[in-house]
Amino acid sequence: MNKMMIALPLAAALAACGSNGGGEGGAAKQQLKVVGSSTVYPFTTAVAEQFQRDNPNVSVVVESTGTGAGMKLFCGGVGANFPDIENASRAIKKSEYDSCVAAGAKTIIEVPIGIDGLTFIEAKGSQLANLTQADIYKALAANPFGKGPNTAQTWKDVNPALPAIKIRVLGPPPTSGTRDSLADLYLEKGCNTDPAMEALKKSDEKKHKDVCTKIREDGAYVEAGENDNLLVQKVSAEPGTIGVLGFSYLEENLDKVQPVQIAGVSPTEATIADLSYPGARKLYIYLKGEHLAAKPALRDFVAAYSKAWGKGGTLEKRGLVPFAGADSEAAAKQATELKPLDPATLK
Repeated sequence: MNKMMIALPLAAALAACGSNGGGEGGAAKQQLKVVGSSTVYPFTTAVAEQFQRDNPNVSVVVESTGTGAGMKLFCGGVGANFPDIENASRAIKKSEYDSCVAAGAKTIIEVPIGIDGLTFIEAKGSQLANLTQADIYKALAANPFGKGPNTAQTWKDVNPALPAIKIRVLGPPPTSGTRDSLADLYLEKGCNTDPAMEALKKSDEKKHKDVCTKIREDGAYVEAGENDNLLVQKVSAEPGTIGVLGFSYLEENLDKVQPVQIAGVSPTEATIADLSYPGARKLYIYLKGEHLAAKPALRDFVAAYSKAWGKGGTLEKRGLVPFAGADSEAAAKQATELKPLDPATLK
C-alpha cells in the first residue's frame, strides 16, 4: 500500500483517540504508519491485516521502502506527518539514531521480531549447488583483497571447482538493510579469509570497509530494487542468475527457485534458528516513544505482533523463523515493557 493518509497534528490525535486507544463512539480513527524493510514488510502486513480486523477503528498503512530509506523517513521528525514504526532487516545504526534524536525523536524503542536467513537462490535445476563466503566476495567485490579491479567473468574464475557460469547476481540496492546484511554476513566474512585483510581492519578500518564491502559496478551485480517477488520471477526465468533475498521469499517459491548452499549448509528453519546457516540475521521493528501516548494503538499493535511471531504462529507460516530460549523470552519481555534503546550499544 502506497496511498497517503490524511494526517492529524500529534496533539489533536491524542485528544481524538482518548485513553482507551480503541476509538469507541465518535472518536477519530487512529492511523499507524509503517515504513522500511522489504524483508519485514510481509510479516508486518500480515499482523496489520489481522489487527485492523480486530480493531476496526485503527488503520495501518505499511510501505516497503527499504531499511535505509525507511530510517530516513522514520527519523525525519515527531508528529503525525512522520512514520510511527520502522521495519528493519538489521539493527539501527548510531548515525541513524543520532538523526532521530536531532529531529526530536529522542526515545527509540527496538523490538526484535524473529530470525531470517539471507539466502542465495537460483532457477530450479541450476548448477551452483554450493558457494562459500569467500567465493561470493571474490565474485562481487569491486577490488578483491585490494589487488585491483575485479576481472572475474565466471564462477570458475573465482573458484576452479565451480562451473563456468557467467557471474550475474540480482541483489538489493544500497537503501536496503539486506544490502547491509550482504556486506556484513558474506562480503566482509569472505574478505577476512585473507589474514592481510584481518590485519587491515585493525590498522585502517575505513580502507578495510571499502576493500571488503564495495561491490563491483560492471554489470556482474545488478540492483534489483525492493520488490522481492519480482526478483524471484527474474531468477526463475534466467538459469545461471543468482538472486539475494530473505528466507521467507525462498520458502514461498520453492516451485520456481532453489537455494544455493553456503559452506555446505542449506537455509532451513532449523539451520537459521540455531544460527548454523551463515546468512542468519535478526529482524526488528522500531517505535518512537513520543508517539506512544498520542497513539495508544501502537502498544496494542506490538502486543499483536508478539502473539503472531511465536512457534506455530501466523508469522512462522509465512517464513519468519521464531526465536528460541532466552531470545524468545527477551523479545516477549521487550514487547510488553517497550524499554528505550541504549545508544551506547549501537555501532
